[in-house]
Amino acid sequence: MNDRAIMHVDMDGFYAAVESLSHPEAKNRPMAVAGDPKSRHGIILAKNQLAKQAGVKTAEPIWQALSKCPGLLLLEPHHELYDEYCEKANAIYDRFTDRVEIAGIDESYLDVTGVPMLKGDGRELADEIRRAVRTELKVTVSVGVSFCKSFAKIGSDMNKPDGTTVITREGFKQMLYPLPATAMMSVGKVTDKALAEIGIRTIGQLAAVDEDVLLQKLGKQGPMLKKCAQGLDDEQVCRTEEQADAKSVGSGVTFRRDLETQEDVQIGLRSLSETVAHRLRAMNRKCRGVQVAIKSPDLKVIDRQVQLAKPTCLAIEIYEAALALLEKSWKIGKPIRLLSVTAINLIQEGEGEQLSLFDEGSQKREALERLLDNVKQKYGRSAVKSGAMLGSDLFSDE
Repeated sequence: MNDRAIMHVDMDGFYAAVESLSHPEAKNRPMAVAGDPKSRHGIILAKNQLAKQAGVKTAEPIWQALSKCPGLLLLEPHHELYDEYCEKANAIYDRFTDRVEIAGIDESYLDVTGVPMLKGDGRELADEIRRAVRTELKVTVSVGVSFCKSFAKIGSDMNKPDGTTVITREGFKQMLYPLPATAMMSVGKVTDKALAEIGIRTIGQLAAVDEDVLLQKLGKQGPMLKKCAQGLDDEQVCRTEEQADAKSVGSGVTFRRDLETQEDVQIGLRSLSETVAHRLRAMNRKCRGVQVAIKSPDLKVIDRQVQLAKPTCLAIEIYEAALALLEKSWKIGKPIRLLSVTAINLIQEGEGEQLSLFDEGSQKREALERLLDNVKQKYGRSAVKSGAMLGSDLFSDE
């Protein structure tokens, strides 16, 4: 394969699959992981295949899921355990290639171009990765293989669970152009509705439409979507160490549903802040500022930033700054489609820092988090309970 070989590896029904390992009673009955299993007002975070077949959907209220499936088994989430399995899965990927980009707790991109084990179109290597995960972790992954990241992402959704899909440069139009535009990662309900208003319903129609029409309808997002639909996405798989000279580290997502409540906002910001803090520590960096970007359902975007009193790599401090920015800039209750949190003005750990006797609490907390990072790396994330993180159905793609 002379072309690039990019894989998107997606863990199947991740939360539910991990919980099933310690709940054998869930094997042959509908089961879902819920934010608050004891309350009918909680939300479904993930579900197994039997629950999916019964009509249970991610992000719907528990009472609604139970009305569809009265025998639904509800389990509480264990985020430390999910972190552990994420870490173990990526350690497996690292055995196949040194170019691994973690895209989320249950998904990663792999650049396997030119690796010795690569043969033909990459299917054999993808199948070997699936076997390794299934054998060692007792959960399954689905893999998309293509010449670009956007098509690899589509491919990993096409043959679930535990499947491999190869999308070649020669055959991508035949495979993908009949699919709905929503098969593309960046096309959610709002964008899909906007595209439908100009007669675009499939990936093929998106690839063929005049760029000026898209620019007028969607702004800068339009031409980007057309480029991806045409197979012209040249984005690289980016390893953590390649970000060493980065001036910022961010994490953003277009949510599966609009954020409308204070709880929604807090869940979204906390999850993003955790990701940003983890990346900072992996790079031995701290930030001196935080930036938040907010996109409404009508695709209008605002961004705000603030300088911090002291450099940090702690999730709670990034989260508190991000939340304060949002509450100052946005009316809670007004729908939010996309959020991003970015650590800005990065410095190397220890660079330009002035330690204070009055900041002993933060120093101890940072030292503890770094120690816990090392312990978890060696023994797995469930070896130490570092505090509960709010569950986020908003990020699930099940």
